[in-house]
Amino acid sequence: MPAVGGISNGGGKEYPGSLTPFVTVTCIVAAMGGLIFGYDIGISGGVTSMDPFLLKFFPSVFRKKNSDKTVNQYCQYDSQTLTMFTSSLYLAALLSSLVASTVTRRFGRKLSMLFGGLLFLVGALINGFAQHVWMLIVGRILLGFGIGFANQSVPLYLSEMAPYKYRGALNIGFQLSITVGILVANVLNYFFAKIHGGWGWRLSLGGAMVPALIITIGSLVLPDTPNSMIERGDREKAKAQLRRVRGIDDVEEEFNDLVAASESSRKVEHPWRNLLQRKYRPHLTMAVLIPFFQQLTGINVIMFYAPVLFSSIGFKDDSALMSAVITGVVNVVATCVSIYGVDKWGRRALFLEGGVQMLICQAVVAAAIGAKFGIDGNPGDLPKWYAVVVVLFICIYVSAFAWSWGPLGWLVPSEIFPLEIRSAAQSINVSVNMFFTFLIAQVFLTMLCHMKFGLFIFFAFFVLIMTFFIYFFLPETKGIPIEEMNQVWKAHPFWSRFVENDDYGNGVEMGRGTAIKEV
Repeated sequence: MPAVGGISNGGGKEYPGSLTPFVTVTCIVAAMGGLIFGYDIGISGGVTSMDPFLLKFFPSVFRKKNSDKTVNQYCQYDSQTLTMFTSSLYLAALLSSLVASTVTRRFGRKLSMLFGGLLFLVGALINGFAQHVWMLIVGRILLGFGIGFANQSVPLYLSEMAPYKYRGALNIGFQLSITVGILVANVLNYFFAKIHGGWGWRLSLGGAMVPALIITIGSLVLPDTPNSMIERGDREKAKAQLRRVRGIDDVEEEFNDLVAASESSRKVEHPWRNLLQRKYRPHLTMAVLIPFFQQLTGINVIMFYAPVLFSSIGFKDDSALMSAVITGVVNVVATCVSIYGVDKWGRRALFLEGGVQMLICQAVVAAAIGAKFGIDGNPGDLPKWYAVVVVLFICIYVSAFAWSWGPLGWLVPSEIFPLEIRSAAQSINVSVNMFFTFLIAQVFLTMLCHMKFGLFIFFAFFVLIMTFFIYFFLPETKGIPIEEMNQVWKAHPFWSRFVENDDYGNGVEMGRGTAIKEV
């Protein structure tokens, strides 16, 4: 029972307007919100492989890594305090994303971005000047609060601002800036690790102030979205903004549909409770399972800990950091492929191809590491060709993720929610994402120590499950206006049983550019 292939032109609804320079610049600036998330993912794995950083804050890990050369390579970084440094951020992001939902809904997407930037800025300062482990963890928690706000508001902002024909490409700008953040962090780690005196890690952690300033200043100069203005009752300004965004005067039909959706959403007093209604079952399922599966691809294991991972499988520190730079470059290039293809080939095609490619690569990496390291984790001397093969297949794996689950894991949830549950559903999406990012970051090094190369088989199993899930349950959402998205659920062979024709809009039908009461 495969999902339907999509609805041409959004079920016959086509709003006039084009991609204006104003919208392009606005979306590029907003997408920079992803830099803070990406920079952090890239920087944390790099500094935890720097000896001066480990010696100052995690001396037991430093001794295990450098003193006993017979130690099992799989277990050299196994420390709960070290993983708490990395993963505390994601627990904080989970909590703040729940608060961010209310801020985003009541005060607009811009204010949520501003809070995100400011909190991240303070966290970066504390980490850059840290003298004790508790300072590191407090700084990480503030960074997490900032990421929770940014990840809640930026994808929504991009989906609402972009014309529906270009929504995929513009929204993936957020994922592109995440990948650029990871790459910049990896390059900086490589050079800062070479600084004499061993204080390069302070520059790595403090450097997070730069992306924080970009999103903070960006949020002050960006215009608000017409959807958000209507939601807060400012209709005249919203109409003027919609004209500016679409680059034409004739925006009546789209404007009236947005107003109809807003009036419908106002009748919803409890969006959180509303999410549990039967008619929102498809949306809730996607809001939970897409971010859940995104984390269980195993990508964050590669990105957080790429330097640590490469160091663990026998590369020296410098080459470990350089390998992380290489995977970072692949990540950026492959995300550009997704920007090019998402509105041409569709979401499902990229999800399915990416899943198959990741599955093959994980099997090869598991076999390669298993063959050399075995169960005891002592590989002896590693030949150069072996290192090249492992990095090559990890790069092919990263490219598959970067044009499938990476960008689409944020794009698809942000575009499928009706306005009345959009902020609450996006919060669930971010919270699930952060919870499983936290969980995997917290247990990964212990899992690596105990499961060894079987860890890659563990993630490969989930990639297989998620690929089947996409094939059977996710409809195509390419080229469909956000406010017309209910059509895809009605036409889907499985989800249509949950969604009735009069389910959407609490009696408000969006069809002819006016709010029509059902009789």
